[in-house]
Amino acid sequence: MSEHIRPPLRTPSRRRRVFWFLVILILCAVLLGGFWAFEQFKQKMIAQYFATATQPPTAVEVYKAATQSMPRRFESIGTLTAVHQVTIAPEVSGRVTAVKFESGLSVKAGDVLVQLDDATERADIATYQAQARLATANLGRQQKLAQNQFSTKASIDDLRSQLDQANAGIQRSQATIEYKQIKAPFDGQLGIRQINLGQYLSAGTAVVTLTDLDNLYIDFSLPEQNRAELTLGQEVEVRLDAYPDRVFKATLATIDPQVDPNMRAVMLRATLPNPDHLLQPGMYGRVAVVLPPVPDVVTIPETAIDYTVYGDSVFILREGKEKDKDGKPQYTVEQVFVTPGAHNNGKVGIVKGVAPGDVVVVGGQLKLHNGAAVTISQDRSLENPETMPVE
Repeated sequence: MSEHIRPPLRTPSRRRRVFWFLVILILCAVLLGGFWAFEQFKQKMIAQYFATATQPPTAVEVYKAATQSMPRRFESIGTLTAVHQVTIAPEVSGRVTAVKFESGLSVKAGDVLVQLDDATERADIATYQAQARLATANLGRQQKLAQNQFSTKASIDDLRSQLDQANAGIQRSQATIEYKQIKAPFDGQLGIRQINLGQYLSAGTAVVTLTDLDNLYIDFSLPEQNRAELTLGQEVEVRLDAYPDRVFKATLATIDPQVDPNMRAVMLRATLPNPDHLLQPGMYGRVAVVLPPVPDVVTIPETAIDYTVYGDSVFILREGKEKDKDGKPQYTVEQVFVTPGAHNNGKVGIVKGVAPGDVVVVGGQLKLHNGAAVTISQDRSLENPETMPVE
């Protein structure tokens, strides 16, 4: 059987290879050109859209600037301290035989709080009293003998000395007995009891703290440049985190005659009445020394000011010449840089940049830029209670 012989494969000619290479190259060029043309067309259409499209006006809340009297104050941080506060401790040693108070009790000056064992001192008094009686009797006899020249003056002086020593011993023992009655030195409220019945106390051992809560001090400091406007008797407002909705009134009572050379600050102390005993020593408070107000200050809400590293600015409403389809005026905003002054109750005084009657944006300014079209918001639920709509 004869074998079938296949014809040899033809190798593409060089001219054919060049032809197909050019075809593929032309197709790639057409595809790339079409893609580039499409991108250029898309960018042109987008640019044309933004050039012709008009953004709808931004709804904003506004406030009409007005002049008013602006309160002034120097603010600081202070700490409450007690006018009268003491840690009660015995002056002599002894064993506790009676505890006559409970923790937190209100006491009067002179109330006995603790009784220490005074049996030894009472026995000493009895001994000294007996010695005093004997010395008195002997002194009387010697004085009678001296009248008849049967006694010497030295004997009388010796007996008188013995009587004086006995009386001194009585007084010393009575004083020790008095010391062993630990009493409240003034009216106040006791702290936590630190002793127990039967405990032996050394002199100086802490028994309990006693604090007068009727009046407190609040100590604080202010920069030395504020010293010229500080006078005794000025009103001081105190706010505490424990009672955030209350303002406590104090009176500036002491101005330290020296300025702290390290802090360049003046130390101050105000007296704070505390009739309800709500406040306690050690509390932290925010202090404001009230100063005479400044009249005729242009004020706007604090929310109107945009604080940036480039400066503080506000957006002022400007009425355009054209009307909308309903015949109402169209508004734009102008960004104006301002110089803020004192702050008070959510308002800020403007030193420069805003005039009385200017209408400033107080809500919605995050979307604004200089010259942006705006409309006044009618949504009262978004309006700041401090804002005032344009009349």
